[in-house]
Amino acid sequence: MFTGLIEEVGSVRAAEATGRGLRIEIACTAVLDDLSIGDSIAVDGVCQTVVTRTPTSFAVEAMAPTLSRTTMGTMRPGTPVNLERALALGARMGGHLVQGHVDAVGTVERVERIGEHVLVDVALPEDVADVSVRHGSIAINGVSLTVNDKPDHDTIQVALIPHTREHTNLAELRVGDGVNVEGDMIGKFVVEYLKRRGANAI
Repeated sequence: MFTGLIEEVGSVRAAEATGRGLRIEIACTAVLDDLSIGDSIAVDGVCQTVVTRTPTSFAVEAMAPTLSRTTMGTMRPGTPVNLERALALGARMGGHLVQGHVDAVGTVERVERIGEHVLVDVALPEDVADVSVRHGSIAINGVSLTVNDKPDHDTIQVALIPHTREHTNLAELRVGDGVNVEGDMIGKFVVEYLKRRGANAI
């Protein structure tokens, strides 16, 4: 479980295909503290398992299902990635509950600077759009964000404050970019319950 509060932006050092998927080595510093082989870590919002660790990097192995529904398959040496270690019980809960189970890849449709803020419109697949509401929560590349507006059913708008742009890779977003999106966990449970129960849900 994660909070969507990014601890560090790392850099992909290597991305090599294996018989099982893609092995990605990430150079970083801050998140290496107390990070061990077998630990969970969110890489651009994707929950991964640390398979190797060095004094300056760690590696994960993204399997085929992960590569098919996230942006991890596009990672190359030099790609900046948002990193967050798993939430420790008893820690303050900032952001919102993020599982690291990316629902799909959204597409950036607009990036516009308004004063100190940058507004970003993201087109969502229907299942994520269904659980996204104005002023609700969404994770984009692992970053906990508030839905600032919903121009239409399949599009959400978020506002990036200076701190977010300075401490995550969202400052690099351009129109047409794919982003990992995870819908609000509570919203997903509610929608699934209503679909299963139908008219008898209330």
